[in-house]
Amino acid sequence: MTAMDGDLNVGEARRPAEGDWRGAKRFVLPALAVFAVATVLYGATVGASDASLLELIKVLIGIGEPSATFAQDRIILLELRLPRVLMGFLVGVSLAVSGAVMQGLFRNPLADPGLTGVSAGASLGAVLVIILGDTMLGPVTRAMGPFALPLAAFGGGLASTWLLYRIATQGGRTSVAMLLLSGIALAALTGAATGFLIFFADDRELRDLTFWGMGSLAATSWPKLGAAFLVTMPALLVAPFLARGLNALALGEAAAFHMGIRLQQLKTVAIASVAAATGASVALSGGIGFVGIVAPHLVRLALGPDHRRLLPASGLVGGALLVLADSAARTVVAPAELPIGILTAAAGGPFFFWILLKNRARLAV
Repeated sequence: MTAMDGDLNVGEARRPAEGDWRGAKRFVLPALAVFAVATVLYGATVGASDASLLELIKVLIGIGEPSATFAQDRIILLELRLPRVLMGFLVGVSLAVSGAVMQGLFRNPLADPGLTGVSAGASLGAVLVIILGDTMLGPVTRAMGPFALPLAAFGGGLASTWLLYRIATQGGRTSVAMLLLSGIALAALTGAATGFLIFFADDRELRDLTFWGMGSLAATSWPKLGAAFLVTMPALLVAPFLARGLNALALGEAAAFHMGIRLQQLKTVAIASVAAATGASVALSGGIGFVGIVAPHLVRLALGPDHRRLLPASGLVGGALLVLADSAARTVVAPAELPIGILTAAAGGPFFFWILLKNRARLAV
């Protein structure tokens, strides 16, 4: 057998394996969906209390007898844990899908949902309510009740996104580079305003700011979950329709235009959907970083860059990751709990360094 014959045999041996992997990719999304459901069920079963989800289900469907602590366990599971776990999953999905969309729009694996200005504006809105909520903004915050903080953060995020979009759009065309640079400038300005307000904060307000900035799902309730669902779901349902345009945009704007992609419409819808999904997430959970970077990269390593698979898979992975992070936050130092942002940063920081090192040659130009 000649060397050429050997090469042919090797090539023939490789092709079925590649074909098998392409076929196996069809089962990745269903497998991720099962994994996501499993993490939600797991998140509902762990915590400082030993309330049993299985016992609750048995009683509710009529095949079990209530225990002496059934009423208490029912409140813990249905009113505290379940909405919190579902909120964690929804926030994780929103951040991960937004990250995948932004990475496709900027054609940069280091892009993050915060580039739209949502995080900077949301932080300023939250600081205004925390610092001025008992004084200048007292009538407004009392009228809004427990929704004052999330609504202020959400409004601040959308306002900053609208401002950046107006700055970056000229002559009916939106410049992605201008959007990025404007976002950096706006983050600096809002950071200065936030620092000025913090200078006048008392100890209680500083503590509230610290915990909001590190992220938490402790204040979740069914009404807040419903509000988050109404805001994020339209944005998430739009995302799959962006897949074809984002795939074409990977070849460059000129190539995408010649392929029939309406670039301005694509940019507008992408930025609006990311702003809505990320704004609601940041408003209700505070600062939770790295999910929007880590989840899309994990999926991209397994499934490749095709956004038709990347977007839904990223959402499932992001939701599962945040539920697992929240479960760990509730159990590592029980009965106290850690802010989720600490855990996501501890896991996402090394992963971000790995991405930088992997792309060092391309980024060094």
